[in-house]
Amino acid sequence: MDRGKAIDLLEQKLILRRYSHSTIKTYKSMLRDFFNYYQHEDVDCFDKEEIRRYLTHLVRQGVSQSTQNQAINAIKFYYEQVLDYPKTYYSAERPKREIKLPTVLSISEVKTILDQVKNIKHKSLLMIIYSSGLRISEALNLKVSDIDSKRMVIHIRGAKGKKDRMVILSSVALESLRIYYKRYKPKHWLFEGISGQKYSSSSSQAILKRAVRQAGIKKHVTLHTLRHSFATHLLENGTDLRYIQTLLGHNSLKTTEIYTHISQTYLQKIKSPLDFNPDGNKFNKKP
Repeated sequence: MDRGKAIDLLEQKLILRRYSHSTIKTYKSMLRDFFNYYQHEDVDCFDKEEIRRYLTHLVRQGVSQSTQNQAINAIKFYYEQVLDYPKTYYSAERPKREIKLPTVLSISEVKTILDQVKNIKHKSLLMIIYSSGLRISEALNLKVSDIDSKRMVIHIRGAKGKKDRMVILSSVALESLRIYYKRYKPKHWLFEGISGQKYSSSSSQAILKRAVRQAGIKKHVTLHTLRHSFATHLLENGTDLRYIQTLLGHNSLKTTEIYTHISQTYLQKIKSPLDFNPDGNKFNKKP
């Protein structure tokens, strides 16, 4: 089979499986790069060692672990799902995942950022993301009908993993939403662009970036930082980790447990040995 047809078949299969547009784009790009690394006319004749050699090439090129995993997933999907080869046909070691703690804002920092945003639509969008712990895609996919002010919940539909869930609706965010709704009157999407289309992710990121700069905050802050901050602040306020898992839509509690490493609650209970002071404030005495 030639490369063009192989990429087309991959795309068709991904569409039928209802993969997201971004995933389809990534898988096509990854598989195309793999094919282009070799000169085989028939792309179905790669063996296990050639696949391993290509993955080794990626590592030597210095790609991220995320990119390496995406390449594995794309190749694996093509051979196992498109060509229906047995799973034993292909195996490759996946890189050990780095454990990096996400950036988290303090509650006062979140408030300072929100205070910089004067446009009520922009402020409402950031408020919803932070106060309900939403991914940016979830916030932008909200429809007006998804806001349930009587039950004080938001219905998240078809989120990551094609799952629906309910999240909390903040009374402060709701007040802002009502002002926004009266002024802008969105018809379908809760947050709409000028022509009534769904508001864009890039515009949303630009709003936050500008507010962070105006607030004088030096941390690297993205829209996902607001979601991380939501989870951490709930944990520090005594919310059970399993409830936070449900609100975030995590499949595994292990994913949610990362916030226990960020929370200041247990750190504040521990005293530094420098502060052990049996003989008075001797560390501050002048020599």
